[in-house]
Amino acid sequence: MTEPDLHVNLGGLRLDTPILAASGPIGNSHQYRERFSTHALGAIIVKGVSLEPWPGNPPPRLAETASGMLNAIGLQNPGLKQFIEQDLPQLKGAGPRIIVNIVGRTVEEYAQVAAGLNGKEGVDGLEINISCPNVKAGGIAFGTDPDQTYQVVNTVRRQTNLPLLVKLTPNVTDITIIARAAEAAGANALSLINTLSGMLINIETRRPLLGNTTGGLSGRAILPVALKMVWQTAEAVKIPLLGMGGISSARDALQFIMAGARALAVGTALFHNPELPDEIYQGLADYMTEHEIASLESLEGIAHLRR
Repeated sequence: MTEPDLHVNLGGLRLDTPILAASGPIGNSHQYRERFSTHALGAIIVKGVSLEPWPGNPPPRLAETASGMLNAIGLQNPGLKQFIEQDLPQLKGAGPRIIVNIVGRTVEEYAQVAAGLNGKEGVDGLEINISCPNVKAGGIAFGTDPDQTYQVVNTVRRQTNLPLLVKLTPNVTDITIIARAAEAAGANALSLINTLSGMLINIETRRPLLGNTTGGLSGRAILPVALKMVWQTAEAVKIPLLGMGGISSARDALQFIMAGARALAVGTALFHNPELPDEIYQGLADYMTEHEIASLESLEGIAHLRR
């Protein structure tokens, strides 16, 4: 048998591997190369970029939980101008494709960020973040209403010819309604899921542990929820899915692919295992060789066919 083919096409993005670094842990700086091997990564999704600098939330911003973590960073970033002038030149040519996660408080802000990045060398795609639970305006406010989802995605679509991924929130009654709205508005692919909203209380101070009161729960604890939502969404839309949420092994990655994801992103697990992308890549290749599977495409959504 020839070497397994792990190339994927994610909504117009041709990737050498199906493994991406999710927005957040790697930030938006080239410095990630000092800590992470990029060999196994098909793309890196940089931290959220807004039109103007965002200060983020007050500390404490992080809290460990059973099999996961809560974060309430609040999309802190230096803004579009600094990203283009300082960060992007250092990110270009790193190897993996670069997808920029974009955020805004209004539809117009999303559109301006997208327009500002359109045609910029080194930017291979955009991920529209309409699902962050840790900001007072924008973010999840757009991702819980199908009409607002359609409006922001459709407006951004008119500002750029870059491939558009839309990042969906699990904090909704039916994620497929939001997914269909994003697809109808012009999304090329969907990223799911973002974090689950949660909180912790410090019993000594008798106050919420996080400065923002609530935060986003990520890590291995949310994997079953993420997997279910990928499964549901795969049956509801025709565009490809980028699955994420608690992935920490090749076995986890295979479950997402079999549930209907074309590619997968790792996030929280990178904090304690920087070598995870390499391990997943090798695990996928070994599984395909063992089972005589030539192309990863043949595994996409296969669990739906065997019911």
